Amino acid sequence: MTTAEKIEKINNELENYPTLLIAVSKTKSVEEIKGAYAAGQRHFGENQVQELNEKQAQLPDDIVWHQIGHLQRNKVKYIAPYVGLIHSVDSLKLLQEINKQALKVGRIIDCLLQIQISGEDTKFGLEYADAIDLLRSEEYKGLENIRIVGLMGIASNTPNEKMIKEEFHDLNVLFSGIKESFFKEDTAFKELSMGMSSDYKIALEEGSTMVRIGSLVFGERNYDNK
Repeated sequence: MTTAEKIEKINNELENYPTLLIAVSKTKSVEEIKGAYAAGQRHFGENQVQELNEKQAQLPDDIVWHQIGHLQRNKVKYIAPYVGLIHSVDSLKLLQEINKQALKVGRIIDCLLQIQISGEDTKFGLEYADAIDLLRSEEYKGLENIRIVGLMGIASNTPNEKMIKEEFHDLNVLFSGIKESFFKEDTAFKELSMGMSSDYKIALEEGSTMVRIGSLVFGERNYDNK
């Protein structure tokens, strides 16, 4: 199956949901991304800032780049001029740095708060209570060059579909609560980024608006193409 056929197949599955396909292109070559672009794909997700920068410079300007991996504060300045959405905001300090760099380049940068939903030590994210505290803080309220547009979460790496479903369900409940409490009149707060190649169908049923899919679009990761 060609890349174009794979993208069409996934998009057909997404037709009945308000869900956007983010093609995760980490470790994939510029040529492979061009193939997906030719098939109509415009939203791509990257983990590493250096890799993202290199690809962004070589690819069309109408691509929307999503920073989906853990983001260090000292790397924000490199993607601030062009990044479309940062999925992985996991601290107030990171949010403050994004705001600082966005101000320098005259932009408002859209962000998602990454929530720890799996309990796995290897995954980043805010605990539920910490996310609420962040949104209540005076420091957050003073940030004018960022916009929180939703939440992101990564489910446990497990074959237990019931566990994954519960984690996604709980994130959706948190999303609804935060929407009601902090963004009731804000139509921009509408994104729930959850679901990857192994669990996106469960995520769709639990309210995902963005699925981050790599291997089902490009095949398995190629670590030689960094």
